[in-house]
Amino acid sequence: MRPAPALFTIGHSNHSLAHFVLLLRQHGITAVADVRSSPYSRWHPQFSRDNLSEALHAAAEIEYVFLGRQLGARPDEAELLTADGRVDFERLGGSLPFQNGVKRILKGLESHRIALMCAERDPLECHRGILIAPRVLPLVESLDHIGPDGGLETHQQAEERLLAGLHLPNRDLFRTHAELLREAYSRQEERIAWRKDVPDSQEPERI
Repeated sequence: MRPAPALFTIGHSNHSLAHFVLLLRQHGITAVADVRSSPYSRWHPQFSRDNLSEALHAAAEIEYVFLGRQLGARPDEAELLTADGRVDFERLGGSLPFQNGVKRILKGLESHRIALMCAERDPLECHRGILIAPRVLPLVESLDHIGPDGGLETHQQAEERLLAGLHLPNRDLFRTHAELLREAYSRQEERIAWRKDVPDSQEPERI
Protein backbone atom coordinates (compact mmCIF):
# COMPACT_ATOMS: atom_id res chain seq x y z
CA MET A 1 0.00 0.00 0.00
CA ARG A 2 1.43 3.36 -1.04
CA PRO A 3 1.93 5.76 1.90
CA ALA A 4 -0.03 8.99 2.10
CA PRO A 5 1.70 12.27 1.18
CA ALA A 6 3.78 14.35 3.58
CA LEU A 7 2.28 15.46 6.89
CA PHE A 8 3.37 18.35 9.10
CA THR A 9 2.82 19.44 12.69
CA ILE A 10 3.04 22.87 14.29
CA GLY A 11 2.61 24.43 17.73
CA HIS A 12 0.91 27.81 17.90
CA SER A 13 2.92 28.74 21.01
CA ASN A 14 2.69 32.49 21.68
CA HIS A 15 2.98 33.50 18.02
CA SER A 16 1.01 36.32 16.51
CA LEU A 17 -1.55 35.21 13.95
CA ALA A 18 0.45 36.94 11.24
CA HIS A 19 3.59 34.95 12.08
CA PHE A 20 1.62 31.71 12.39
CA VAL A 21 0.09 32.21 8.94
CA LEU A 22 3.54 33.05 7.56
CA LEU A 23 4.89 29.72 8.86
CA LEU A 24 2.02 27.84 7.23
CA ARG A 25 2.44 29.65 3.91
CA GLN A 26 6.18 29.01 3.96
CA HIS A 27 5.49 25.28 3.78
CA GLY A 28 2.48 25.39 1.48
CA ILE A 29 0.01 24.26 4.14
CA THR A 30 -3.60 24.32 2.88
CA ALA A 31 -5.37 22.86 5.93
CA VAL A 32 -4.86 22.96 9.69
CA ALA A 33 -6.14 20.06 11.81
CA ASP A 34 -6.54 21.25 15.39
CA VAL A 35 -5.74 18.33 17.73
CA ARG A 36 -6.18 20.22 21.01
CA SER A 37 -8.78 18.59 23.25
CA SER A 38 -10.18 22.04 23.97
CA PRO A 39 -9.80 24.45 21.03
CA TYR A 40 -9.51 27.58 23.14
CA SER A 41 -6.71 29.57 24.73
CA ARG A 42 -7.03 31.86 27.74
CA TRP A 43 -3.61 33.40 27.23
CA HIS A 44 -3.58 33.50 23.43
CA PRO A 45 -7.20 34.11 22.33
CA GLN A 46 -6.14 34.59 18.72
CA PHE A 47 -5.83 30.79 18.65
CA SER A 48 -9.30 30.05 19.97
CA ARG A 49 -11.31 28.02 17.49
CA ASP A 50 -13.54 30.67 15.88
CA ASN A 51 -10.88 33.38 15.78
CA LEU A 52 -8.32 31.03 14.24
CA SER A 53 -10.69 29.53 11.68
CA GLU A 54 -11.80 32.96 10.45
CA ALA A 55 -8.25 34.34 10.36
CA LEU A 56 -6.83 31.38 8.43
CA HIS A 57 -9.52 31.57 5.79
CA ALA A 58 -9.37 35.36 5.47
CA ALA A 59 -5.59 35.66 5.38
CA ALA A 60 -4.59 32.65 3.34
CA GLU A 61 -7.67 30.60 2.44
CA ILE A 62 -6.35 27.82 4.66
CA GLU A 63 -8.99 25.35 5.79
CA TYR A 64 -9.50 24.62 9.48
CA VAL A 65 -10.89 21.45 11.06
CA PHE A 66 -11.22 20.55 14.72
CA LEU A 67 -10.17 16.96 15.45
CA GLY A 68 -9.68 17.21 19.19
CA ARG A 69 -12.47 14.75 19.92
CA GLN A 70 -10.67 12.12 17.86
CA LEU A 71 -7.00 13.03 18.29
CA GLY A 72 -6.92 15.03 21.52
CA ALA A 73 -5.18 13.62 24.59
CA ARG A 74 -7.69 14.34 27.36
CA PRO A 75 -10.27 11.54 27.10
CA ASP A 76 -13.32 11.23 29.35
CA GLU A 77 -13.38 7.43 29.27
CA ALA A 78 -12.03 5.82 32.44
CA GLU A 79 -10.75 2.82 30.49
CA LEU A 80 -8.25 5.10 28.72
CA LEU A 81 -6.66 6.17 32.00
CA THR A 82 -4.11 4.47 34.23
CA ALA A 83 -4.88 3.60 37.85
CA ASP A 84 -3.46 6.96 38.98
CA GLY A 85 -5.62 8.93 36.53
CA ARG A 86 -3.04 9.56 33.81
CA VAL A 87 -4.08 9.15 30.18
CA ASP A 88 -2.57 5.98 28.71
CA PHE A 89 -1.27 6.75 25.21
CA GLU A 90 -1.16 3.07 24.24
CA ARG A 91 -4.83 2.58 25.03
CA LEU A 92 -5.81 5.94 23.56
CA GLY A 93 -3.88 5.25 20.36
CA GLY A 94 -5.75 1.97 19.94
CA SER A 95 -9.20 3.44 20.57
CA LEU A 96 -11.79 3.66 17.80
CA PRO A 97 -12.13 7.48 17.89
CA PHE A 98 -8.35 7.87 17.57
CA GLN A 99 -8.20 5.41 14.68
CA ASN A 100 -11.04 7.27 12.97
CA GLY A 101 -9.15 10.52 13.44
CA VAL A 102 -6.08 9.06 11.77
CA LYS A 103 -8.26 7.88 8.87
CA ARG A 104 -9.64 11.41 8.47
CA ILE A 105 -6.11 12.80 8.29
CA LEU A 106 -5.06 10.25 5.68
CA LYS A 107 -8.19 10.98 3.64
CA GLY A 108 -7.56 14.71 3.91
CA LEU A 109 -4.01 14.28 2.64
CA GLU A 110 -5.46 13.19 -0.70
CA SER A 111 -6.48 16.79 -1.39
CA HIS A 112 -4.70 19.00 1.16
CA ARG A 113 -1.27 19.69 2.59
CA ILE A 114 -2.05 19.33 6.30
CA ALA A 115 -0.44 20.55 9.50
CA LEU A 116 -1.57 19.06 12.81
CA MET A 117 -1.76 21.92 15.30
CA CYS A 118 -1.51 21.94 19.08
CA ALA A 119 -0.31 24.54 21.57
CA GLU A 120 3.22 23.53 22.51
CA ARG A 121 6.19 24.91 20.61
CA ASP A 122 8.22 21.69 20.95
CA PRO A 123 6.59 18.52 19.57
CA LEU A 124 8.40 16.46 22.22
CA GLU A 125 6.49 18.37 24.90
CA CYS A 126 3.17 17.67 23.17
CA HIS A 127 0.99 14.68 22.41
CA ARG A 128 1.26 15.45 18.70
CA GLY A 129 4.89 14.33 18.89
CA ILE A 130 4.63 11.57 21.51
CA LEU A 131 1.18 10.08 20.80
CA ILE A 132 0.16 10.94 17.23
CA ALA A 133 3.41 11.16 15.26
CA PRO A 134 4.82 7.67 15.97
CA ARG A 135 1.48 6.09 15.07
CA VAL A 136 1.04 8.05 11.83
CA LEU A 137 4.68 8.02 10.68
CA PRO A 138 4.51 4.54 9.06
CA LEU A 139 1.46 5.64 7.05
CA VAL A 140 2.88 8.78 5.39
CA GLU A 141 5.79 9.60 3.09
CA SER A 142 7.27 11.95 5.67
CA LEU A 143 6.34 13.71 8.90
CA ASP A 144 8.01 17.04 9.64
CA HIS A 145 7.60 19.44 12.56
CA ILE A 146 7.51 23.15 11.69
CA GLY A 147 9.63 25.14 14.15
CA PRO A 148 9.01 28.71 15.38
CA ASP A 149 11.57 30.04 12.89
CA GLY A 150 10.09 28.08 9.98
CA GLY A 151 12.74 25.38 10.03
CA LEU A 152 11.76 21.74 9.68
CA GLU A 153 12.67 18.84 11.94
CA THR A 154 11.88 15.36 10.68
CA HIS A 155 10.22 13.09 13.20
CA GLN A 156 13.23 10.80 13.00
CA GLN A 157 15.41 13.76 14.06
CA ALA A 158 12.96 14.52 16.87
CA GLU A 159 13.27 10.91 18.06
CA GLU A 160 17.06 11.23 18.22
CA ARG A 161 16.64 14.45 20.19
CA LEU A 162 14.27 12.62 22.54
CA LEU A 163 16.84 9.91 23.18
CA ALA A 164 19.56 12.49 23.82
CA GLY A 165 17.35 14.52 26.14
CA LEU A 166 16.65 11.45 28.26
CA HIS A 167 20.33 10.45 28.21
CA LEU A 168 19.57 7.25 26.34
CA PRO A 169 22.01 6.02 23.69
CA ASN A 170 20.85 5.65 20.11
CA ARG A 171 22.80 2.40 20.04
CA ASP A 172 23.16 -0.21 22.76
CA LEU A 173 24.89 -3.58 22.92
CA PHE A 174 21.90 -5.27 24.53
CA ARG A 175 18.90 -3.33 23.20
CA THR A 176 17.80 -2.46 19.69
CA HIS A 177 17.15 1.10 18.58
CA ALA A 178 13.42 0.34 18.56
CA GLU A 179 13.57 -0.86 22.17
CA LEU A 180 15.42 2.28 23.24
CA LEU A 181 12.82 4.41 21.49
CA ARG A 182 9.98 2.57 23.22
CA GLU A 183 11.57 3.35 26.57
CA ALA A 184 12.06 6.98 25.58
CA TYR A 185 8.45 7.38 24.46
CA SER A 186 7.20 5.71 27.64
CA ARG A 187 9.27 7.97 29.88
CA GLN A 188 8.24 11.12 28.02
CA GLU A 189 4.58 10.07 28.03
CA GLU A 190 4.68 9.66 31.80
CA ARG A 191 6.15 13.15 32.09
CA ILE A 192 3.80 15.06 29.78
CA ALA A 193 0.52 13.11 29.73
CA TRP A 194 -2.58 14.78 31.14
CA ARG A 195 -3.75 13.67 34.58
CA LYS A 196 -7.43 13.84 35.39
CA ASP A 197 -6.90 14.93 39.01
CA VAL A 198 -4.59 17.85 38.18
CA PRO A 199 -6.42 21.17 37.60
CA ASP A 200 -5.54 23.01 34.40
CA SER A 201 -4.11 25.84 36.48
CA GLN A 202 -1.50 23.44 37.87
CA GLU A 203 -0.50 21.96 34.53
CA PRO A 204 3.12 22.82 33.63
CA GLU A 205 3.53 25.59 31.06
CA ARG A 206 5.10 24.23 27.87
CA ILE A 207 4.12 26.93 25.38
